[in-house]
Amino acid sequence: MIGAPHSIGKGTDGRLRVGWADGAQWIDHARLRRECPCSQCRAFRLRGSPPRVSDAVRVVEIHPQGYGVQLVFSDGHQRGIYPWAYLAQLGSDQEEGGALAR
Repeated sequence: MIGAPHSIGKGTDGRLRVGWADGAQWIDHARLRRECPCSQCRAFRLRGSPPRVSDAVRVVEIHPQGYGVQLVFSDGHQRGIYPWAYLAQLGSDQEEGGALAR
């Protein structure tokens, strides 16, 4: 089981920064919105029609929930709670292909 990160915050570059014990992870806001784990978004993806999300969408609020984090997006979507393990498996939007920065 993956525990909570030691830090989480919004970057000015449109990426969420998650600070884990073994490094930092950056995830694009639009990617997070497209990968929302709520039941509605999962149903869209299972039907083969992922949610349409603008690349300009941004995380506007971050609400830790113990086992994960609720993200509120600029398009009004706020239904998903992203478990810590789910965030970790998304990898990083890094030029080198996703390894945690050390």
